[in-house]
Amino acid sequence: MRKKISISKYISYLFLIVVSAIWTIPVIFGIGTSFRSQTEVVNEGFRLLPVNWIVENYVKVLENTSTAPILQWLWNSVFIATTHTLLVVIVISITGYGYSRMKFKGRDLLFFTLLAISFFPNVVNLIPSYKIIDILGWVNTPWAMIVPGLAGMGNIFLVRQFMKGIPMELDESARVDGANDFTIYSRIILPLIRPVLIVCALFSFTGSWNDFLWPVIVYTDVEKMPVTAGLLLLQDIYGNYRMIGQLMSSAILAIIPTLILFFFAQKYFVSAINLNSGIKG
Repeated sequence: MRKKISISKYISYLFLIVVSAIWTIPVIFGIGTSFRSQTEVVNEGFRLLPVNWIVENYVKVLENTSTAPILQWLWNSVFIATTHTLLVVIVISITGYGYSRMKFKGRDLLFFTLLAISFFPNVVNLIPSYKIIDILGWVNTPWAMIVPGLAGMGNIFLVRQFMKGIPMELDESARVDGANDFTIYSRIILPLIRPVLIVCALFSFTGSWNDFLWPVIVYTDVEKMPVTAGLLLLQDIYGNYRMIGQLMSSAILAIIPTLILFFFAQKYFVSAINLNSGIKG
């Protein structure tokens, strides 16, 4: 029996090593390529690390402020993702409170109907969403990426289920003392749901930062693009094997903020796997 357990453990380790290699090798190759000259890229072929390390690719990318202002794109993405995340936390916490603590006719029917609709592929909503954004005059503005997705049903579902684990006796005791719904929400519920809000905030930030298709559709102004839409533009500028090092250095710069976020908040990403109520037993 112990031998079977040992074999299964080794197989699990082997599987994890293979998966880690599949994810890690392209990243290492990308970082290495960003420090290689164009001559080395063409002549050496596939190499994880460059023969001669250079920083010229990064210098040229950062100096190009006319056709590819990547620093401006990074700032646009930081502003959009941060604002979107803050508003998401406000919206989903209030909405989750309504669906879990307040009683009104058709509450559960409305919730599960919206939850079912959210399972439709996002591509179905692209044309209607763009039409709405166009009517509101938000094309080529940060609001085109900030507002859509604020009330994501996935996040609301997580918050609602988390709140359901908080005893209703806390609400009832507060009402006896004269507290209204806003007081209960802000002073009792909000501090208790902090773990799930942090998790939702992290995923909202990374989701907004990495969003690619939607910004490509709603942005045509180079100066106002987020970095993901800008990288597509760079494929035309640096692509076709003309300046692969500069293209790759731009991609590496684009992932640095999310890497920093992960290193400082990785315990919250891990906690998302084992998320439960703020009130135990």
